[in-house]
Formats: sequence, structure tokens, C-alpha cells
Amino acid sequence: MSTKRCFYITTAIPYVNGDPHLGHALEFVQADVLARHRRLRGDDVRFLSGTDDNALKNVDAALAAGLPVAEFVLDKAQRFADLAAPLQLSNDDFIRTSTDPRHRPGVERLWAACTAAGDLYQRDYEGLYCSGCEAFVLPAELHDGLCPEHNEAPELIVERNWFFRLSRYQDALLHLIESGRLRIEPEHRRNEVLAFIRSGLTDFSVSRAQERAQGWGIPVPGDSTQVIYVWFDALANYITALDFGHHGATYDDWWCGSDERQHVIGKGIIRFHAIYWPAILLSARQPLPTTISVHDYLTIEGQKLSKSLGTAIDPVEVIDRYGLDALRWWFLRDVPRAGDADLRSELIAIRANELADGLGNLIARTIALVSRRRAEGTRTQGGTVGEAAPLLALCDELPSAIDEALAVFDLRRAASTLWEVVSEANRFVSATKPWELAKPARTGNDGAAAQLDAVLGVLLDACSCIAHELRPFLPVAAERISAALADLDTQRARALFPKVVAA
Repeated sequence: MSTKRCFYITTAIPYVNGDPHLGHALEFVQADVLARHRRLRGDDVRFLSGTDDNALKNVDAALAAGLPVAEFVLDKAQRFADLAAPLQLSNDDFIRTSTDPRHRPGVERLWAACTAAGDLYQRDYEGLYCSGCEAFVLPAELHDGLCPEHNEAPELIVERNWFFRLSRYQDALLHLIESGRLRIEPEHRRNEVLAFIRSGLTDFSVSRAQERAQGWGIPVPGDSTQVIYVWFDALANYITALDFGHHGATYDDWWCGSDERQHVIGKGIIRFHAIYWPAILLSARQPLPTTISVHDYLTIEGQKLSKSLGTAIDPVEVIDRYGLDALRWWFLRDVPRAGDADLRSELIAIRANELADGLGNLIARTIALVSRRRAEGTRTQGGTVGEAAPLLALCDELPSAIDEALAVFDLRRAASTLWEVVSEANRFVSATKPWELAKPARTGNDGAAAQLDAVLGVLLDACSCIAHELRPFLPVAAERISAALADLDTQRARALFPKVVAA
């Protein structure tokens, strides 16, 4: 029986009111690791990313820049798409909600399904609206009158909108999350969502006046005075990208037929993904996501990285300074599963030099010893040696340990588990001193030669194991290591990971 499984993995689609920053890069890399890991295990994977083009904040940013909305949005969306190369992302698809021909038909089909279910209705509404969140907020959610997420005062809005009957789905959502059918990781985020649901769900607005939207967005079917509100529009991307609007086979295969449908998102939008989105799908009688994996924020001196807050950092500038391996490794080694991570350049430099001193030196030493041994006419064979037991055990356990960590969205534990093998391999080199065994081996000492071959065989196996399991984390570096091991190229091995100095 085949054990191949089918996984659909997505990032959130960011607003394009500004350029991408390092916080976006974190999420893209996290999702990329999950996608690559599944592929490494032989599973069928589809990895989607994209941009949220139809938000009002994009309209406001275009007006402030003095540009037509379509021109402004197209330029910013392209900058997000262009991150795939410098970040070494492996996404299979990228959707732009303003221009992709799959999107509008899918949103309209979803709207029609919720209408048929009796879950959309019109009413007048007055409330506090945070443009940063693209959502109405309650006074109790504010801190000193400011949105805690964006540190700005909401605007009082009075208008007539279409609303979705979220309150109808309170009990169903509770059951889904409590039963684990809709899994939220980490657990404290699950508890946060459950507490919000138990406090009572109220219906939410799913449209905006055409006048406020400056005519930008998808019109409400049958109501030319309104456009579909950004969250109903944006959340739909996860299925519109699968040709939901045209009843396509891609949707049947990758949404209905997937073993897992996983969204990777930031904590600031958990309510929309873990409550609003599942309720919309329940209304439309469509399958729900199976897993919502939530990361916290990158910060600078405790302040969230944000375009609107002026704390954005261009990921390409960091890559140019420290290299992509250093940035991806810092994301994976230092960003915790729970809690924000404060960004400092010296921390990225530390991780760059950890790769150089720990992994780079291990590979270089191993290749140098093996190439010298083979040059003398003896083929290195694997074997057993007393000190190798801990290293061999770690290598055997590594795949399942990484599987277990990534299953609960603990990328830092997965990376740390991998690094334990690197550390143990370096300890093994220090304990066995193969350079000393080489001296009597060269003079015909058969015992020393056999011992040396066994040591080098263990090291080659460990390095190959590391290179294989490193592929989801540092894909190009893993390829460089594998190529160096295959060719025993000492020059290439010495140049695997350059050392850096913090800016």
C-alpha cells in the first residue's frame, strides 16, 4: 500500500501597500521549509503564496503616492513575487488577487454559496474601523484608544454593508477546534481562539461602499454600490488559486482531496483564519483547512516589523550583507515557536559563523581526510568503531525527530535536532583523531588502516545524512555539500560557508 500523501500548504497573502520586509520573508521561509520537507519525504505538495491586492489600505497608499491604484498595486505585488529567487522559495503558484483570472470567479462562487445558505444580509452599521487591520474593532480591544496591533486610533465609520452570519457557526467552530478536526498550532494560539469563540461571536461586515473603495475591488454580485470586503475576498485566494470558480479538477485534487490543508500565518490575523474563514467554508459547504500554523513577530527593540510603523527591513539587503544561508538559518535556529524574536545583526552573523565553524569545517575536514586516503590507493569503507554509537544513533533518529518537530510547527526544534548531529560528528572527529590514525596506516599498519577506514566511513555517512536532511532548511547549501561529498572536492568544501562580521 502506498504511503504517499497529498499536502497543500499556503502562506498568508500580504497587503501590497508597501515593499516586502523581513517579517514577510520569515513566513515565506517557514512555509518553504514545510513544503520542501514534505517533498523530501516523497509526498505530493502544492505550495501557494501571493498578494492581497484588493485592500483599502492599498488604495490609500496609491493615492498617497499619487499613482493609479492598478499601477501601484502591480508594482508592489511584483516585488513580493520577486522574493522567491533571493529567498530560494519553492512555491508552485503565486496569486495576485487583482489580476489573476482565477480569483474573481472563485470569490463570486463563494459569495453565491453563502447567499444560498442564507448567511449574507444587509444592515446599517456604525463602528470603529482600523485601516491597518482592515477590520472593525471594539472599544474593549483598544489600548488607550489605539489599536494594539498598529498603534493608531481607529476611525468611526457609519455605512450600510453586507454582513455574514458568523454567530450561526459558533457551536460548530467550537466543536471543530476542540475535537482537533481543525488543528491550530501552537496550543496557546488554539486556546486563544477557543476563548474568543466562547466569549460570543457576532456577525461581521463583508462589503464596503464603492465610494470608500474608490471603485477598487470585486463588486458585490447584484449590488453595484458595494465591493466585497478584503477578508472575504482575500481569504478566498486559498481556493480560487485552485480554480474553485470554474469547478476545476485542481480544486478537487488539492483542496477536497488533500490529506492536509495547512495555512501558515502571523498571529495578527489568526481570528480571520481560524474563525471567519472556517465559518465561510461551512456556510458554502466546502472542506475546511486541517491545520493553521501561527508564528509570532520579528521585532526591533520590541517593536513589530511593519511598513506602517516604519520599522520594515528589506530582506534582500540582509541577504546581500550576510548571505541567504545565514538569514534562513537565523530564522530557523533563533525564532521561537512561541514569542517574538528581536532582530539584531550580530545574531545573524553568529548563525552565519556557526555554519562556517560547525558544519563547513566538518565537511571540509572529512573530505580532506577521505580524499587523501583514497589518493593513497585505499577505498574508504564504512564500518563500526566504538565512539561512533552516539553519532550513528542520532543519524538514525534524525528523520523522525525532524518529522515530529515540523508536525507541530516547531521549526527551531527541527533545526536544533539537525545541529545535534553536526555537533556529535565534530565530537566524533575530535575523539577518534583520524589524522593520527593516518600515519601508521600509511606505513602498512593494517589495524590502523582498518580503523581509519571505519572512522572515515562513519563520517561520510554522517555528512551525507546531514546534507540530505538539511535540504528543506538550506536547499542550495545542501546541494553544495552533496556535490562536494560526491566529488571529494576539497576546494569547494572549504568555501561552503564564508565567515562574516556583524554590521
